[in-house]
Amino acid sequence: MNITRSFLFLILGSVVVFASGTIEGEITKQSLNISAIAMFVIFVGATLGITYWAAKRTKSPKDFYTAGGGITGLQNGMAIAGDYMSAASFLGISGLVYLKGYDGLIYSIGFLVGWPIILFMIAEPLRNLGKYSFADVASYRLRQTPIRILSAFGSIATVILYLIAQMVGSGKLIQLLFGLEYEIAVILVGVLMILYVTFGGMLATTWVQIIKAFLLLLGATFMALAVMSYYDFSFESLFSHAVELKGIEIMSPGGLVSDPISAISLAVALMFGTAGLPHILMRFFTVSDAKEARKSVFYATGFIGYFYMLTFIIGFGAIVMVYQNPEYLDVAKQAINGGSPILGGNNMAAIHLSHAVGGNLFLGFISAVAFATILAVVSGLTLAGASAISHDLYASVIKDGDADHHKEMQVSKIATVVLGIVAIIMGIMFETQNIAFVVGLAFAIAASANFPVLILSMYWKNLTTRGAVVGGSLGLATAVVLVVVGPIVWVDILANAEAIFPYKYPALFSVSVAFISIYLISITDNSQSAQKEREAFEAQFIRSQTGIGAEGATEH
Repeated sequence: MNITRSFLFLILGSVVVFASGTIEGEITKQSLNISAIAMFVIFVGATLGITYWAAKRTKSPKDFYTAGGGITGLQNGMAIAGDYMSAASFLGISGLVYLKGYDGLIYSIGFLVGWPIILFMIAEPLRNLGKYSFADVASYRLRQTPIRILSAFGSIATVILYLIAQMVGSGKLIQLLFGLEYEIAVILVGVLMILYVTFGGMLATTWVQIIKAFLLLLGATFMALAVMSYYDFSFESLFSHAVELKGIEIMSPGGLVSDPISAISLAVALMFGTAGLPHILMRFFTVSDAKEARKSVFYATGFIGYFYMLTFIIGFGAIVMVYQNPEYLDVAKQAINGGSPILGGNNMAAIHLSHAVGGNLFLGFISAVAFATILAVVSGLTLAGASAISHDLYASVIKDGDADHHKEMQVSKIATVVLGIVAIIMGIMFETQNIAFVVGLAFAIAASANFPVLILSMYWKNLTTRGAVVGGSLGLATAVVLVVVGPIVWVDILANAEAIFPYKYPALFSVSVAFISIYLISITDNSQSAQKEREAFEAQFIRSQTGIGAEGATEH
């Protein structure tokens, strides 16, 4: 425990050093904001304190992965909201609304519409059948080894892509506030993330998410009310002023998604991807039973829906109060490219708006909350990725379910460090990408590889191991390949002249490949093991719907 304490004080000291100096050459970006730095340091200190407290209570894999299953429905609902209201939501979506107006709303709606699927079809069966991860459910009546390998790779691919978005957002935020080099800022976030998960596990992650969600909802509400108060709470006046500044096109569709295929594909990714995100699904194992799982989704949907309404107001508020305001413009980029580029890029629109409506003090609060948002989400993501490696691959596949608990936790902590390093490297590589776009890619992976196998394993009698493995693998491979050869990676990242696959969002194609492949291969599988898997469906379905046989969060 002395080692834990030493690490925590070492990192806190590093944060103070970083925050208190190294501001040279930052006059063109952001003047030194003492309140922002103070709140940033206070939050990091408080969350490290939570981590220290949680570390003393994290003794077993159940504690590490699910906080011992003792989180209430309301607490878990707030934590899920904290997990889901990510940097892409707060910074990315408000930045998209600021940039494109009306079309930014498609992300808000898309991120929300997957929750009814989780509420009515997934939450309770998942809790009744699973233990630590959604792979427990997918492999319940199917063969463990191939299903868990598939689920683990789908989870890891989703986690890494999602982590990229959070690391980019945090790097830009700290760079803007403290004048640190972007790379140093990303490394700082990565180190803090590794500490939270390695020492505190799910308990620390949960409470960081709860506190962050409350602060984020409070701050976003104040920002929205402050913007509307300038226009006597008239949306017509707000939108009219925005149109005067940026033209009528910001109130029309087509700015982000200009063709029907892309629109449908994005909708499929966001709707089904939500129901396949491993770090969200993992949260349903932290409650005591299926009833609390259902409550979790109910509360989370309310919090998240309210928040996404606020991001639309915040985005338009940034248009009328930040756009063309010399205080927030990047003079160097303006001289080179023209237009009205803002400091830190479009992802920082909400941060600048907080200063416009509340001065340095509120800027400090919102900046600390934005940083808290990122740390909470990356902690949940890293924990989900680590559990896929340690629980699904190491304990269930390599050790065939007979792993020593201490060794399993050790593997999980090693995996956390590795994932943190990967997140840092990828965050630096993707510095120039809008983080909401990158999250869209993560959702496509989750929708293609995780969701089809999970939903069919719970509701389709004829699903077989062969069908799930081949279909899920094809969905994952198709999504990854189409992402690589699509416009975002092939052109924007790899600097090729033209994309091989013309659409930014591959989910319509990759999800179709996954479902069709799973169906065709399963119905043609007449092996003896397939027959046994079909026969086992009835017992599984009864348990999934009634909870009979599900004892807490301990075992099947």
